[in-house]
Amino acid sequence: MSVNFSIKPFDELSPVDVYYILHARSQVFVVEQHCVYQDIDELDFDCQHLVIHKSRSLIGYCRILPPDVVVNNSSYPHIGRVLVLPEHRGKGLARQMMTRAIKFCYSTYGKHPIQISAQTYLIDFYQSLGFEAISEPYLEDGLEHIDMLLPKPKSKLPALGTMKPNLSVKNVIINVLLLLLAVMIIGMLYLLI
Repeated sequence: MSVNFSIKPFDELSPVDVYYILHARSQVFVVEQHCVYQDIDELDFDCQHLVIHKSRSLIGYCRILPPDVVVNNSSYPHIGRVLVLPEHRGKGLARQMMTRAIKFCYSTYGKHPIQISAQTYLIDFYQSLGFEAISEPYLEDGLEHIDMLLPKPKSKLPALGTMKPNLSVKNVIINVLLLLLAVMIIGMLYLLI
């Protein structure tokens, strides 16, 4: 299945984009989940909107709030309104979308933790992406949710003083040989002077 992913700020969405985004959110979060709530909020203006299209049809969506928009008393980047339309589920699209959203957050806002408010039936899915529960379950608009956080990624190189030596036999032998070589070179230099 050939799909296209795009991420745009609200100002760059066409009226047709906005219509299909709001239609999909209403279809999933209001109709499918039998939850009457005010989906349209003023946060959409500050978000980046990640859309999955197949041909020209919207089949998946999420929004990304920047860290300066406080959600649930958190100033971390926040991914929300995550959805894949029913006929396209089970194909790995939600994982691909979340992976792109996480990469976008790290590249745009820095390597900070990322927060989500997950419906509790999706805890295992979000844990498989590295998110950890940071609250007890709570009701939001009649549905059970839980706050989850993707911890700040570890840097590729550990900070000084935190490195643990690799003491395998091979490494010990190599280190001893390098030390002997260094001593021999220093000795030769000393004799030449």
